[in-house]
Amino acid sequence: MIGYIARRLLALVPLLLIISGLVFSMTFLIPGDPSRTLAGGLHATPERVADVRHQLGLDQSVVHQYWHWLTNALSGDLGTSLFSQTSVATEIGHRFPITLSLAVGALVVALLLGVPAGIAAGTRPGSLLDRLTTLGTSTAIAVPDFWLGIVLVIVFAVKLHSLPAIGYVGLTQSPVEWATHLYLPWLALGIGGAAPIARQLRGALIDVLARDYIRTASAKGLPAYRIVLKHALKNAAIAPVTVIGIQFAYLLGGTVIIEYIFSIPGMGLYFFNALSGKDLPVIQGVTLVVALTFVMLNLAVDVLYAYLNPKVRLG
Repeated sequence: MIGYIARRLLALVPLLLIISGLVFSMTFLIPGDPSRTLAGGLHATPERVADVRHQLGLDQSVVHQYWHWLTNALSGDLGTSLFSQTSVATEIGHRFPITLSLAVGALVVALLLGVPAGIAAGTRPGSLLDRLTTLGTSTAIAVPDFWLGIVLVIVFAVKLHSLPAIGYVGLTQSPVEWATHLYLPWLALGIGGAAPIARQLRGALIDVLARDYIRTASAKGLPAYRIVLKHALKNAAIAPVTVIGIQFAYLLGGTVIIEYIFSIPGMGLYFFNALSGKDLPVIQGVTLVVALTFVMLNLAVDVLYAYLNPKVRLG
């Protein structure tokens, strides 16, 4: 297992270099002169354009710009916001735990809904419960999370007055208020995330429960719950584990609209405001952090996959 992890880490080096190059190239994707666009467009003064150009290092060669940006990023310096003049790394450090708590809570909701639904449907294929699960997962996949978030706000905040519609309270200030303000965002993201987990687990369980060793365990008189939980679930969990990893990465990187709807000061709202103001250092910094998070989550999924399926390590 250690050798497998070491090989996976070595394989990440060229991937991370490619990611860094793509993030850096965002400087040149802005139409026209990036320094003039970021300085205010046609109404920008020459002094402001020159200041932005120097701040972004656009007066240097491309190789020098990339090397300067990469070495700063490796040391934790992601630049300074063009408008707020604050450190991008510091802002991300403050906002990332908020987005992480939102993503982790949504993943918990997805697991609490998706795993029981997948087990129930997979152990009773063709039953009414199985058909209802299929209908529910199809609906959850089709409904956008931002639309579901708006509906939850209307129902629980506007109509029932039971949960707050917007705002955020830090965990250290009040754990109860922290959770209360995140219930609706958790549900908005978690319901959609539960659907693919339930579907993958259902299909995998149906396949595993039809194998010979399951029939042998059943012939020995083992209880059905023990056969499912001890013998079938581990082998059936291989495919859903990949889906869970992808879902968690999606939740971390896809909270932009949800954070905007619920006014949660996480990385998504920070990124949204940067896009509106074309604050390039912020856009680059958030994109880089999200991309690195995706890579590390994929590594964690690969390691867990190898633990569940030893054939992967042998390969």
